[in-house]
Amino acid sequence: MQHLPSAVGQWLETHHDRHNRQAFIATDPISIPHGFSRRQDMEIMGFWAATLAWGQRPTILAKCRQLIAFMDGSPHEFILHHQPADLRPFLDFRHRTFNATDALYFIHFFREHYRHHDTLETAFTQYLRPDDLTIERSLTGFHEYFFGLDDAPPRTRKHVATPARGSACKRLNMFLRWMVRHDDRGVDLGLWKNIRPDQLVCPIDVHAERTARHLGLVSRRLPDWQMALELTNALRAYDPADPVRFDFALFGSGANP
Repeated sequence: MQHLPSAVGQWLETHHDRHNRQAFIATDPISIPHGFSRRQDMEIMGFWAATLAWGQRPTILAKCRQLIAFMDGSPHEFILHHQPADLRPFLDFRHRTFNATDALYFIHFFREHYRHHDTLETAFTQYLRPDDLTIERSLTGFHEYFFGLDDAPPRTRKHVATPARGSACKRLNMFLRWMVRHDDRGVDLGLWKNIRPDQLVCPIDVHAERTARHLGLVSRRLPDWQMALELTNALRAYDPADPVRFDFALFGSGANP
């Protein structure tokens, strides 16, 4: 059923208010970075939690906590100072198709990046221009940067998406929402200040797609990068400065009706 634009706006605001609340955190992967106070720990585990965010949420959270335990509860310190023997627990790590090879490369990438940078934000902003309407260029550049190390395993590329291949980049867009958005609700972390909220692109999963299609916000057949842009552009009609805040409404109403 199609809604009139005013009805759509009211629905989005109502459901955003319902789901963008502290109670949302406990059962969502965003609870993982919320468990830390140090920015680098929040970045590392936020990226990992977003990457592993498919399947049942209790399993996702359990796998993230397992990774934290492997790193002695201090991801950034572990990344910078671990010894080869400290990597042995990761050899048995699995989450769906994410395996030990992928986990070890993530650690390798983080170590190389944090040796030269104080924040993961620079991995994205080095490709971003102030006049970019969206983070598309940033995501494409980040993918090449992430896999720019000599020993990057080809199999791991499927776990870090890029718009260059037409992917909707759901997990990366979700991660960036966590890192960039800041409001008085306390759910999104708002750690990064060099990407504007209006440049973010809305994550699309099965729940968000179904709800967006029902509301008449998207018309494309496949949930690809172009659909993510189509949805984000439609949401700008209701909040040009922060369209992705309505991800709470689209995802929350579908996952937690």
